[in-house]
Amino acid sequence: MEDGTSSDSDDDVSISSMTESDSTNEIDVSSCRKTTSSNENEEEEEEDEVVKAIRREREKCREHPPDIQSEDFVFDISFHPQEEIIAAATITGDVILHKYTVEETEILETLEVHEKACRNIEFSKDGKILFSSSKDKSIALSDVKTGKLKQFYENAHDDPLYCLLVMDENLLASGDDSGTVKLWDIRKSNPICSLKEMDDYVSCMVTTEAQKYLVCTSGEGTITSIDLRNRRLHLQSEEYDAELTCMAIMRHETKLLVGSSKGTLYLFNWGEFGYHSDEFPGPKHAINCLLPVTENIAVCAADDGVLRATHLFPQRHLGVVGQHQFSVESLDISNDGRFIASCSHDQKIKFWNVKYFEDIQVDGRKKAKKAEFHHNLPSSKCTNVSDFFSELT
Repeated sequence: MEDGTSSDSDDDVSISSMTESDSTNEIDVSSCRKTTSSNENEEEEEEDEVVKAIRREREKCREHPPDIQSEDFVFDISFHPQEEIIAAATITGDVILHKYTVEETEILETLEVHEKACRNIEFSKDGKILFSSSKDKSIALSDVKTGKLKQFYENAHDDPLYCLLVMDENLLASGDDSGTVKLWDIRKSNPICSLKEMDDYVSCMVTTEAQKYLVCTSGEGTITSIDLRNRRLHLQSEEYDAELTCMAIMRHETKLLVGSSKGTLYLFNWGEFGYHSDEFPGPKHAINCLLPVTENIAVCAADDGVLRATHLFPQRHLGVVGQHQFSVESLDISNDGRFIASCSHDQKIKFWNVKYFEDIQVDGRKKAKKAEFHHNLPSSKCTNVSDFFSELT
């Protein structure tokens, strides 16, 4: 009996112990559930913060006009010097005038000007005339208000035209695929000067307010300057190992910045075009166009579709202004300096608000960093990783 009682008592203790153990297990399970629930809530809060950050990016006030999707390939663009109008030169030979605001864009008029691709367009300084040149070897002057032709040079060159430069209200320069440069007085029916100093296409032409020299770059890799007063060759540089594709006049018309098909940027003193005074590496892609934004900052656009800003003195790569999916063909800046527009092989015209360049100051005492080359500036449609996650803290 005592043994039986003792056994029953032990059983009772064992059962009691099991009950306490079960109760402890239930507490442990409940605690685990609470911990898991707490972790899930924290993850949800973190995800919510990420979503909020993304939403904040998307809901930022629009600071530039929306993209223009063209039906045809766009070779060149030009801002009107007084109104919110941008012209687009297309592969069909038409020139399309777009009205733009920050909220929307609309087509104002389509000018059916050329039979083949329209390669260059430029407004006169008063905005009343639109100059255009084409692969069909013609140069046209169109009245912007009426859309009608004012003047038409049907066979301006023996070869397709590649570039065009409006120097003043009467003087015009044109360059073709074979290296010929012609000067035109639009009050006359024939060119006033014709020079053949290059053996490849004339890629770009620039001059200063003084109009002493007309400077040309070429696919043969030379810079050729023409004495405008005497209408003859002034100077031709040595031949570079790459095509020289574009130019920008900088530093109050004292410096000439030149882009190349190998991505190198060359700096010349104005008037000293025989050899460059400085050079610095750009993108590892052909530079197709250069645009001076301030006296010290230029934007270059390359075959990789990226627009990059470069500061000259001191020399710094400031970062990425914007990007296209494919190669960029042309750049221009609005009359108020607020927007840069770019056109690309993706058949889009994009706008970039670059007012922030007015406030950029570069400290020459600090060493340049490689990361600056890929840094996204405020106009870029991509966000720097560091900037994005700083909003989560």
